[in-house]
Amino acid sequence: MKRDDLLDLNDVLQHPGRTLAVDIATELEHQSDVDLLESVTGYLEAVSTGNLLLLTGEFKTKANLDCARCSAPLPVEVSFSIDEQVPVEGVPASYGTQDFARLAPDEPFELFEGNSLIVESLLRESLLVALPMQPLCEFGWDGPCPQAAALGVEAKPPASPLGARLAELIHQAPGDEDA
Repeated sequence: MKRDDLLDLNDVLQHPGRTLAVDIATELEHQSDVDLLESVTGYLEAVSTGNLLLLTGEFKTKANLDCARCSAPLPVEVSFSIDEQVPVEGVPASYGTQDFARLAPDEPFELFEGNSLIVESLLRESLLVALPMQPLCEFGWDGPCPQAAALGVEAKPPASPLGARLAELIHQAPGDEDA
């Protein structure tokens, strides 16, 4: 049975130097961590060197995240690149031997099923890494955010003691070095 989320890489693996290029658009249906507003779209290229499978690509989507300051819904454009190298073991079948090339991933996260790529798993992993750590609405940390004020949230994130001391030094007047 053929699965829609599998990309067969066997031809590329058995013929080093051959390139497979595909355009991809997916909803990432099993992604529960991020609320996607648009499909993840882009392209993926795969080429084998004989010892490595090189996967490269560029993708973009739009996700609905929460503002780090006021928790308001925030639509964010997310772009990310894929640049993966996966070890290959065996001898490519195009060399006429009795062996064949197969993927030997060294990651605990399942990205492959045999010589096929689970596309949605790769995209999900790359998207999660590309999301901003603290997305902010138009008011940022310094602006007077009405939602943050209604929630009683401070205008600025709490500073660490080291950060507070650094801010003092930055704003210290020239000639006040002994403070």
